[in-house]
Amino acid sequence: FFNKIKDQFDPLMIESKKAATVVLMLRSPEEEILAKACEAIYKFALKGEENKATLLELGAVEPLTKLLTHEDKIVRRNATMIFGILASNNDVKKLLRELDVMNSVIAQLAPEEEVVIHEFASLCLANMSAEYTSKVQIFEHGGLEPLIRLLSSPDPDELNDLHIEALAVIANCLEDMDTMVQIQQTGGLKKLLSFAENSTIPDIQKNAAKAITKAAYDPENRKLFHEQEVEKCLVALLGSENDGTKIAASQAISAMCENSGSKDFFNNQGIPQLIQLLKSDNEEVREAAALALANLTTCNPANANAAAEADGIDPLINVLSSKRDGAIANAATVLTNMAMQEPLRLNIQNHDIMHAIISPLRSANTVVQSKAALAVAATACDVEARTELRNSGGLEPLVELLRSKNDEVRKHASWAVMVCAGDELTANELCRLGALDILEEVNLSGTRRNKFSEAAYNKLLNNNLSLKYSQTGYLSSSNIINDGFYDYGRINPGTKLLPLKELCLQEPSDLRAVLLINSKSDV
Repeated sequence: FFNKIKDQFDPLMIESKKAATVVLMLRSPEEEILAKACEAIYKFALKGEENKATLLELGAVEPLTKLLTHEDKIVRRNATMIFGILASNNDVKKLLRELDVMNSVIAQLAPEEEVVIHEFASLCLANMSAEYTSKVQIFEHGGLEPLIRLLSSPDPDELNDLHIEALAVIANCLEDMDTMVQIQQTGGLKKLLSFAENSTIPDIQKNAAKAITKAAYDPENRKLFHEQEVEKCLVALLGSENDGTKIAASQAISAMCENSGSKDFFNNQGIPQLIQLLKSDNEEVREAAALALANLTTCNPANANAAAEADGIDPLINVLSSKRDGAIANAATVLTNMAMQEPLRLNIQNHDIMHAIISPLRSANTVVQSKAALAVAATACDVEARTELRNSGGLEPLVELLRSKNDEVRKHASWAVMVCAGDELTANELCRLGALDILEEVNLSGTRRNKFSEAAYNKLLNNNLSLKYSQTGYLSSSNIINDGFYDYGRINPGTKLLPLKELCLQEPSDLRAVLLINSKSDV
């Protein structure tokens, strides 16, 4: 029967209707038939998810698992190649766990097996290790050690895919604390970092950095990484010629920033390299570098200072005109962090920050709006800076942000308005642009007001004492009235106080008189 099928069968031409026949061939006692059947099934499975589901329905998985331990090398190789492809299907993965094939797959990683067997066994494990149960099985069956050993094998181009798949399994295992500790205790973590740093293949370096990023979201993992000096590896990867690797390394640094020891390490190694990446032609590289710098400088004056010393102010201000919202928001955050220190703030002001921040203030992205408003609050701390912002047309978009439906934007815009209201000319311009009216409306709302909107309103009122007195009925000891102050009488919240010019045009009436302070003789 099997010989008859073999004569009729062209392994290159398998179709769905012939698939059932080929699956039957997996039970043949003849090695040649088994090898050809596996070859055909492999090519059939490569064509897509539908074919993988068909093979599952036809019962191909169970006989194929038996072939993983077949004595014939070609049969074993072909079966392993099939599982490398099939294991991406969720239903196949589930069945493989039930059939307990992990030991058989891991056995294919033995040093004496061919590279192609290593590659497809690793691919199978990479697909399976995306789920927790399989990670545990890989760990329990001793799969991590041979995978890490594979990373130590030579680096010629026929081994690229093998390294990438082996790395993918380890990356998935790094996300789980138990397997992470096992990798670290067996010296695997140090090998992994050394491998990533010294590999000449961009995809491998990029995937290693991505693996570190995913694992570093766990605080215990970050601690283990720091103990293994992961920072040195990541700084080395920043120097890669490959943009994908630079992005992945920058993202890994961002994740490691949650560890205070790592944050301090990057002070003189890492920050200068990230500043250089801000000058890249690749917008994604600039965004990733800006995010890393934002995380490094937040609540860390020493790192903010290091970024300035690495000549970071000019490239950061240039990033404010980036096409990517993330890059703009992160650059604004770094500049805000720097501006907490007065010498750095003065330096930032000298680089035309007030003009550069206007475009981000006009952004349609709420994160960019919020970070830009916060940057104004941090940098507009003196009359010269506020004058520059006013003359550059920066107050109009800032006032508009007070109307935002986003709480964070409204809060930061209010904070910036409060800072800008520190001198009379800017405060008057803010009032002319409607800031006082908008803030009054915001503060009447129980859901939209915040302590900054209230503080900004009061600060502006202190520059409009006639309105303050009419609204509140009192002035504080620091409120000095000048010529032009007038007492209209009390008005209700939300009621407009008419300007003096309009009141002068009104006919006399029996209403209460408006009292005007004027010490000059020529009225």
